[in-house]
Order: sequence, then C-alpha cells, then structure tokens
Amino acid sequence: MGLLSHRVERSEMRPGDHIYTWRAGYTYSHHGIYVGGSKVVHFTRKKEAGTAGLDSAIAVSSLLLSQGGADECPTFPDCGFQLPDSGVVLTCLDCFLRGGALHRFEYGVPAAAFLAKLRGGTCTTARADTSDAAVRRAMHLLQNGFGDYDVFENNCEDFALYCKTGLLPAAAAGGDGDGDGDGGTGTGIGMIGRSGQAASAVGVPLAALFSTPFKLLAAGPLGMAAVTAGVYCAGRYITDIGVRKDVVKVEVEDLAAHLGWRRAKAQEAAAAVKKQQQQPEKKKAAKSLLPLKRKREICV
Repeated sequence: MGLLSHRVERSEMRPGDHIYTWRAGYTYSHHGIYVGGSKVVHFTRKKEAGTAGLDSAIAVSSLLLSQGGADECPTFPDCGFQLPDSGVVLTCLDCFLRGGALHRFEYGVPAAAFLAKLRGGTCTTARADTSDAAVRRAMHLLQNGFGDYDVFENNCEDFALYCKTGLLPAAAAGGDGDGDGDGGTGTGIGMIGRSGQAASAVGVPLAALFSTPFKLLAAGPLGMAAVTAGVYCAGRYITDIGVRKDVVKVEVEDLAAHLGWRRAKAQEAAAAVKKQQQQPEKKKAAKSLLPLKRKREICV
C-alpha cells in the first residue's frame, strides 16, 4: 500500500474490484467497478448528442484515433453502452484507463493507514461487501441509472463506493433531507457525497481557513504546516464513509425505484412549469381574435 495510491497489474484484478486511474498528472482520478471480461462499469455525465458520456466519449474517441479510425472499439463492440437518461456506462478496460496506470481502491484500512495517505479517494475504513454484490449493483445501475452526476455530491467515486458497500447518506436514501417528506425534486443523490477526493479538494482550503487561529500558537513555518496538515487529515477522516454516522444500507432495487420516482417527480414539475408558460400565450392569442369576431358580427 503506497502513500499515494495502490497500483496493481491487470493479472491481479478480480470481478467486483473498485479500480481507478489518475488523470491530468494526478490532478484527479476516475473510478469504476471491474465486472470481468476486461469490462468496467463507471459513472460519468449523461449521454449528450449521441455520445457515450463525457469521460467515456473522450476515451473511446482517443482510442479509435490511435487505431486508425476504426468503426468500433477494437476491444469489444458494445464499448460505451449507456442508456440515454443515465450516466452509468459500460466500457472496456482500455477505454477506461485511457493509457493511464491501473490502481485498486482499498477497503477496511486502519485509521492510521487512512490518515497516512497523502491524497483522498484511494481508500476507506469502511468494509466492502462481497465481490458478487458489487458486480450485481453495478450491472443493475447500468440499466437503471445513478441520478445526475455532480463533481462534489455524486461522482464516479461515489458510484463505486455504493457498489462496494451499499451505503448512502440517510437523506439520499429516504428523501431530500429538508424534512418535508416530499422526497424533493433535486437531481443529486445526497447533500454530502461520499467521495474521498471531493473531501480532499474541499478540505485543503477549509484546513487553511480553520487552522488560522491555531497558527498564532505555532512556532515558525513548520509548526504552521503541521497544524494545517492536522486539520486537513481530521477533516478527511470524519467525512470518510466508514466513520460517518449519517449513512444507511440501501438495497440497489430500492435505490433504483427511488431514483425513478424522483425522476418522474422532476418531469411532472417541468411539465407543470411549461404548461403555466403556455397559458399566457393562449390567452394573448384569444384576445387578438376578439376584434375580428366583433367586426364580423357588425357586418352581419
């Protein structure tokens, strides 16, 4: 287990593994569930204009260009399968990696090992379910979706974490968290995501902000750096899905039904707004016809 991440070889992978690869020089990582047969189910933005999601589309295009413009992915024909209203996509391992190195996410790590990691989004203290359960959830969500993609609240790491653990924030499992019992019409899964790398991205500026009062007590630059690092590590730890108290186990069938209900609710709301916008136009058109009707009556 390295300080930054846990690199593995393809021969070491097993179906149900939570894998990831770094992008843009370790700026961020993209996560997915390996389902066997050199195929990965992962979560990206919804299909737009016939593409297979933002991240996967770039991956497939890059691979095809490198292969001389073939009509389909050279690994398997169904690479890039994605339902129109879903961000969950099935691609081959080559398209998922896009030439990057392969890493495996670690589960059930001790608190000391978790805190020793330099970057979030590489491990969790939470225990993983069986590999079969992870594959079953991933394939079910491929057919039913995982809500709308959000960098901070519902991203590819959140998707993989759910597939491996079945855990979601309580607000996401039972409603929108506002206490009105309507479930909400929002597009995200939860108010607070489970992603470790999102927690790290938010944690760095917050650590610098909240550690400012303590820096007055620190002796020199090294002391200031130690205080900031301590606040950063503490923030990462308390937001880890294995430590948080606001998470519950949710069956994938219940999650899919919940997402479908919220999607239908959102569509109903959008239809109601559209209908309200059309009513003034109809009234305006009716008023414009009144003078013509009166003129005809006078002529008769």
